[in-house]
Amino acid sequence: MDRLPHEKGFHVSWDQLHRDARALAWRLQDQGAGEGGWRAVVAITRGGMAPAMIVSRELDIRTVDTISVKSYNHQTQAEPQIIKSPDMDVVGDGTGVLIVDDLVDTGKTLEVVRAAMPKAHVATVYAKPQGKPQVDTFVTEVSQDTWIFFPWDMALQYVKPYHGADD
Repeated sequence: MDRLPHEKGFHVSWDQLHRDARALAWRLQDQGAGEGGWRAVVAITRGGMAPAMIVSRELDIRTVDTISVKSYNHQTQAEPQIIKSPDMDVVGDGTGVLIVDDLVDTGKTLEVVRAAMPKAHVATVYAKPQGKPQVDTFVTEVSQDTWIFFPWDMALQYVKPYHGADD
């Protein structure tokens, strides 16, 4: 039996996300721009909010903001556009700013974000090959055809075994 596309999934629990976001923070700790280190974290909403909170806590960065990018109209993909910007008086061109997201897939969202803050450092917890060139630091690479199920997308329930009898 062939697997359905959604079954080539990488299921991430809250514990796993927390461990991976902390690993991301460890990779970033000595990369802050200049003597002052990181000045701010900008989370890409919504998926980047949980990792950004963890990274900002681990690196003791108190200035945290968000950027929202819309790339879907209902279920049709469109050109990404920024619908909410961070405080540009704080982030400026991105120098000393850490942009955090959960995942880079095609990289189109990050292209738009990078254009807004060209000197920022982009970090994601997970990266797919097509979007990887848009990321400066990441923790885990997954194949382009893998669907990542994040903890905020799931509920706990019984799952039928993949092979064998269901006794």
